[in-house]
Amino acid sequence: MKIVRTIDELKQAVNARRSEGPVGFVPTMGALHEGHASLIERCRRENATAVVSIFVNPTQFNDKNDLKNYPRTEAADCALLETEQVDIAFIPSTEEIYPEPDTRVFRFGPLEQAMEGEHRPGHFNGVAQIVSKLFSYVMPDKAYFGEKDFQQIAIIKEMVRQLALSVTIVECPIKRAEDGLALSSRNTLLTPEQRAIAPVIYMTLKEAVARKAWSGVEEVQKWVVEQIDSNQAMKTEYFKIVNADTLQDASSWDEPGTKRGCIAVKVGDIRLIDNIKF
Repeated sequence: MKIVRTIDELKQAVNARRSEGPVGFVPTMGALHEGHASLIERCRRENATAVVSIFVNPTQFNDKNDLKNYPRTEAADCALLETEQVDIAFIPSTEEIYPEPDTRVFRFGPLEQAMEGEHRPGHFNGVAQIVSKLFSYVMPDKAYFGEKDFQQIAIIKEMVRQLALSVTIVECPIKRAEDGLALSSRNTLLTPEQRAIAPVIYMTLKEAVARKAWSGVEEVQKWVVEQIDSNQAMKTEYFKIVNADTLQDASSWDEPGTKRGCIAVKVGDIRLIDNIKF
């Protein structure tokens, strides 16, 4: 595995391999786990070259404490990348990516106004800034993202459309622990007690899907929030059942299109997200 830390080194390393076949790319913020490994494994399988970036992007954090506390585990991350037979690891400094402030403003309309966009102002603009930069450096044929960040995938697809990029966005299933908790780098910040109760989120989502048989959309939404918030250590930030394509609120099960239930929960001070198909 070749580790590069500058944009020029990255471009040279990728271009040296491009003639071998398709280039796949997995952008990450590090603190890698089995969920990332599943993305990398698929990238490796479908491309001649697998590129992974590790960069905690400051422009997508609207909470400075969240940025400060985000786990950073470079040595362990590199060991995982070696095991997964990654070809190129890009691990830049903040100064390398942002030698000067990125003042670009992206507009995603209704896609960015609900859920994460409502609760994390500026988050998706920061995501679009960094992902568009990384795409311009790597110029991948395919890029891989986990469905845990369901709204983020919709935003990135729209960004690709707006910028007329040739990359294909590949959505990969959520990877879960045995007890159902969606794997996340933030899980490492949970205390043992918090980690023990966090699987309630997915258990509640599964029960919500079952309740679709006899309850309306609003009723199911209200029930999920009540169930989560009945535990004093947890607080629902939002739970929305939305059209999976438009991310707009669903008002009934009979509306056209697939429905997705998206949730954000604070477990103590740690914010976890998840989603489920209805």
